[in-house]
Amino acid sequence: MGPYRGARKMVGIVSEKPSMFPHGAGPAADPAGSHHERRIRSFQPRRSRVTAGQRAALERLWPRWGFDIDGLRRLDLGELFDDPELPVVLEIGFGMGEATAQMAADDLCTGILAVDVHTPGQGNLLRLADEQELTNVRVGNGDAIILLREMIAPAALAGLRIYFPDPWPKARHHKRRLLQPEFLDLAAPKLSEGALVHCATDWEDYAEQMLDVLTAHPAFENTQPDGGFAPRPAFRPLTRFEGQGLDKGHGVHDLLFRRR
Repeated sequence: MGPYRGARKMVGIVSEKPSMFPHGAGPAADPAGSHHERRIRSFQPRRSRVTAGQRAALERLWPRWGFDIDGLRRLDLGELFDDPELPVVLEIGFGMGEATAQMAADDLCTGILAVDVHTPGQGNLLRLADEQELTNVRVGNGDAIILLREMIAPAALAGLRIYFPDPWPKARHHKRRLLQPEFLDLAAPKLSEGALVHCATDWEDYAEQMLDVLTAHPAFENTQPDGGFAPRPAFRPLTRFEGQGLDKGHGVHDLLFRRR
């Protein structure tokens, strides 16, 4: 479910690809590629297997509820969600969007800024939001690092959710994992005081790394008195990747930290 999990891994620099949508009418193939440093990435947008329903949702709803992460502008979240008072949570990686849509439906007073690179998932989340008449979901296409670094104002976010990110299980690839001190350095200034950082993973060693990195960072404090993992909160639905992990006998760990 998490950031770009299951996406094909890159062996070189991302190349420019033609978009399957006209400019502005759907997610671009590489929205920030020509504006920011060319770098090796741990994901690649997947453009195949887009169903007719997903494509129809993208064509109809993208201009209203979607945006490309091009790194060229600062987002006004109040304008993006049509409500300047709405608290907004950033979710990095949402798979096919079922859990995201459920959380949005369960908490209409919170906006969810959902970011992924998987075109079918983007279309599916937009379709679900439309069917359920959810106005508190916006879908970002592209690199969440560029979004945080270039497009989010300081203290603009009320929370951060990272569920079941790519675990990069081989030891030599652990440096590619999203939850690193440098990522928290980037995210911390964008979170308001008291903002909740919620992570979940079914990989034991990644869970331990997440706990160590979050505990060591001065901007965050564990919500658990014992300083350990948290029970799964009621607001987080079971996800597809979580079910797959449980089927394999993996334990699932939630982490709940607050911005100091």
